[in-house]
Amino acid sequence: MATETLTLGKALNTGLRRALENDPKVVIMGEDVGKLGGVFRITDGLQKDFGDQRVIDTPLAESGIIGTAVGLAIRGYRPVCEIQFDGFVYPAYDQIVSQVAKMHYRSQGKVRIPMVIRIPYGGGIGAVEHHSESPEAYFAHTAGLKVVTCANPQDAYVMIQQAIASDDPIVFLEPKRRYWEKGPVDTEAPLAEAYPLHSARVARAGTDATVLAYGPMVRTALDAATAAAEDGRELEVVDLRTLSPLDLTAAYESVKRTGRCVVVHEAPGNLGLGSEIAARITEECFYSLESPVLRVTGFDTPYPASRVEEEYLPDLDRVLDAVDRTFGW
Repeated sequence: MATETLTLGKALNTGLRRALENDPKVVIMGEDVGKLGGVFRITDGLQKDFGDQRVIDTPLAESGIIGTAVGLAIRGYRPVCEIQFDGFVYPAYDQIVSQVAKMHYRSQGKVRIPMVIRIPYGGGIGAVEHHSESPEAYFAHTAGLKVVTCANPQDAYVMIQQAIASDDPIVFLEPKRRYWEKGPVDTEAPLAEAYPLHSARVARAGTDATVLAYGPMVRTALDAATAAAEDGRELEVVDLRTLSPLDLTAAYESVKRTGRCVVVHEAPGNLGLGSEIAARITEECFYSLESPVLRVTGFDTPYPASRVEEEYLPDLDRVLDAVDRTFGW
């Protein structure tokens, strides 16, 4: 093992570097990804080492970035597109839904689109409007796209390489407020032996209730589990990791043991991923449930100004309150 302590952001940088080294067809493109190294410095140093033909500074035109990447993918390249902030992805939404997601199907399998669209998402960094969105439901609802999100440095390092190596178009969501959190990373871990890309994992074992989370909320769920343990309740935390296709095998097994389930995400509750997850848990685990599946989400409003974002974001207290309610039925 070659274990290093890296931030999530540095783990992504290291994974991108490894992908560039291993496959000359991998190209990175986006606004300020080259000389600046990206707004969050995720691509820092890559243009210097691999040149401006492989790490490409693009115009400020998200639709142009994705459209160009589609052409590159058709010609055999593996483009990795960076959308600078979550709220900037919408000019490219038509390209993603109408071309990226459908080209393989439309061509009856003759054309593949092996591209990755990296999107820093979520709030918690005190940003201005359009910089703290959680658009995952739009993409998870779109047939033909795969959607994944990392929650820790090890997953960030492994999953970005797995996504780039995939022949499917993948929306890769990066929890921006976790970029600076550190953790151990085995940089020599064989990708085939790590968690498969489209699989969930148990982040913390427990016996009394199951908390399902993904991306930035995994840390919040783990903190809630630590706090609950002080009161004698052992919460099992499942990191979903993949939002489309949803892998709920670990969740089903957990809920059948604990009998209680809370789903947590930052995005608004109405028609959010939590609704689908709660429905599937209810269908599959109905006779094991001791209480209804509850959701802890953002509110059904536009993301608020940064000075009040902590009132909007699910936190430890809201998660623990939902857990308490599952025991009150």
